[in-house]
Amino acid sequence: MAILLLFVCVLGLVIIDVPIAVALGIVALSAMLITQGMDSLPNLPVVLYNGATSFPLIAIPLFILAGAIMNASGISQRLIAFASSILGFIRGGLAMVSIGTSLFFAEISGSAVADVSALGSILIPAMKSKGYPSPLAAAIMSSAATLAVIIPPSIPMILYAVMAETSVVQLFVAGIVPGILGGLGLMGMAYWFARHYNLPVEEKLQWARVKRAFREAFWAFTLPMIILGAIFGGIVTATEGAALAVVAALFIGLVIYRDLDLAHLRAAIIEGGVQTAVVMLLVATSALLSTYLTEVQAPQKLAHSITELTTNKWLVLAMLNVLFLVLGMFLHSAAAIILVVPVVMPLVRSVGIDPVHFGLVVTVNLGIGQQTPPVASVLMVACSIARASVWEVTRVNVWFIGVLVAVLLMVTYIPVTGLGLVDLFYK
Repeated sequence: MAILLLFVCVLGLVIIDVPIAVALGIVALSAMLITQGMDSLPNLPVVLYNGATSFPLIAIPLFILAGAIMNASGISQRLIAFASSILGFIRGGLAMVSIGTSLFFAEISGSAVADVSALGSILIPAMKSKGYPSPLAAAIMSSAATLAVIIPPSIPMILYAVMAETSVVQLFVAGIVPGILGGLGLMGMAYWFARHYNLPVEEKLQWARVKRAFREAFWAFTLPMIILGAIFGGIVTATEGAALAVVAALFIGLVIYRDLDLAHLRAAIIEGGVQTAVVMLLVATSALLSTYLTEVQAPQKLAHSITELTTNKWLVLAMLNVLFLVLGMFLHSAAAIILVVPVVMPLVRSVGIDPVHFGLVVTVNLGIGQQTPPVASVLMVACSIARASVWEVTRVNVWFIGVLVAVLLMVTYIPVTGLGLVDLFYK
């Protein structure tokens, strides 16, 4: 009952437009004062500080900064040109290019919002100029950007790993196959729409153009190979890999492509700093709430009450899927992970669910949440770029969301979809 009351209070404050981090802090502070009195206040600064200084969390600002630098270095245009040279011969090829480029950009940024902002500003106007309806162009770009939270390196996965005290590297590996399946499914749906609207073929497949585009984008392709190869090979941790990403992005932008100047670098640093501040403030204030819930043993009580109903892990996963799908409509992925994961982990472990498996389920769920109003952070950015109504885009996007839901069901009930590579390399 206490957990439900706290969640309702947080959601109530969010609905009246109180920032999520502030809402978490207000609810946690109020609960502590009511139940523990003024004696709890001296410990609050220590809890806030410790909550935001976990070593793995350093990867978040570094990956954000690396993505911002890469976007400012003209890498997105080179990736688009290469994807167009390969996929442009298919009917609705520009839609395929959008999805294919998102798949690759996801391996660099780890952020769906960064993905749709960087690529959507180029590809959505291009699709509209080729006769794509605005809602379709926005839906394609929005749903494709969600792949950034499934394919490594994923910022929500890093947050989950910290909150659940599990391996971020194994989570990264688990996201590879579902991310690829999601990309292929979205391409299939885009092809169906292309035939329905009789959308144009961009151009014939020309190997000379493919080779030329590959040469121009070659250094962009080396980034995920260097970063993810070093992480998966055990050479560096995820945090060290994020630092490596920043160094590699600076080298390629300044020395190889020479498109990155001081003005763009300054803008990238500011963008990375702002996004990092939002996430870290969420993490810090959530530590207050987590501390209170731990002291009153709320997670253990929740686990006990649900296991009295059922200990079947598949039914528990179904209930948690519904919970995260609903929360995803109202909370950003970082807030949902920070608020809910520490509470449900005792339940997850008590019924025998693999924490890596559950992390992948949570990530895909919250990726879907980025597409479902009223919050729908990624969808809102795509609609803004396309200058299209959210509800018009949603009527089209529901078909692409269906693909993502199919991936979610596969990840949930066919665990080998995500855990196959993890078992192969780590168990």
